[in-house]
Order: sequence, then structure tokens, then C-alpha cells
Amino acid sequence: MNKSGVEELNTKIQAQFGVADFFDKKDSLAQTESEGVSFYIKDKQPVFFIVGEKLVPALKLLLQRQFLKIIVVDMGAIPFVTKGADVMRPGIVEIDSSIVSGEFVCVVDKNHHKPLSVSQALFSGTEIKAMQKGKVLKNLHYVGDVMWKIT
Repeated sequence: MNKSGVEELNTKIQAQFGVADFFDKKDSLAQTESEGVSFYIKDKQPVFFIVGEKLVPALKLLLQRQFLKIIVVDMGAIPFVTKGADVMRPGIVEIDSSIVSGEFVCVVDKNHHKPLSVSQALFSGTEIKAMQKGKVLKNLHYVGDVMWKIT
């Protein structure tokens, strides 16, 4: 990817996530596709993939640089989340009230706060807090999935 391509990607990242100059113009980035998923790679690691028109950060990127809002789940939810299940309200122990419906969030475990998945909020943080049951997050990318295994 040339410098103007990196600038264009930085512009998209800033517009979507509010993070300026995410990549250096000298960074070696490539855009590729695998199994019907279009994604960006830096240093042989996926950094963002595309869902619809939106950029979704890869978990390995979030392990290095966390910039999404966080939702914390209890330890009992981990096996389900890491197999691709959507997140249900009873498994959530901490919620950021500023989350907006449709926003991408990082799901982390209660004990270690390690990223488990990138999910899309189906409701606002305030609405999720008020709920007692039901699906509240759509799981888009999780530890062990196709994107995770790309190295």
C-alpha cells in the first residue's frame, strides 16, 4: 500500500474511531482478502477487517493498542464468546454507559481484562445496563477464529 493509501486508511480510522495518525506513512501495509473477508495487514498480522463499509479492529491489534470501549464479562461467558457466540446480558459484569447502539466494542474477561472478542453493540450502554436478559452484543471476531489464526 502506498503513502496515499495509508493516509486514506488513517482518515477512515480517525472518522470512525477518533484516533488520528494511527499508522505512520512509512508503515508497510497491505490490503488482501481471504475466505470472503477483506482486511488490512501490517507486519504479517491482520490489523483491521471490513464489515459492510466499516473498519473493525483485529484482536491482535487491540492486544497492542486498545482504543475501543470495553465490556467486561464473567469467567463463565468465556467459552461461549471464544466459540463465536453473541454476548447475552447475564454474562456481563461491567458496561460503559457511553456505548452507542451499533458501536464496535472490545469484550474482555473479568479477571485478566484480556480481549476475547470484537463485538457490535445491539443497544446503548444505558439500555444494556437496564436489561436483565437477552442478546446485547453481536460477536464479529473472537480468539481462535479465522482472523485470529492469520499470522
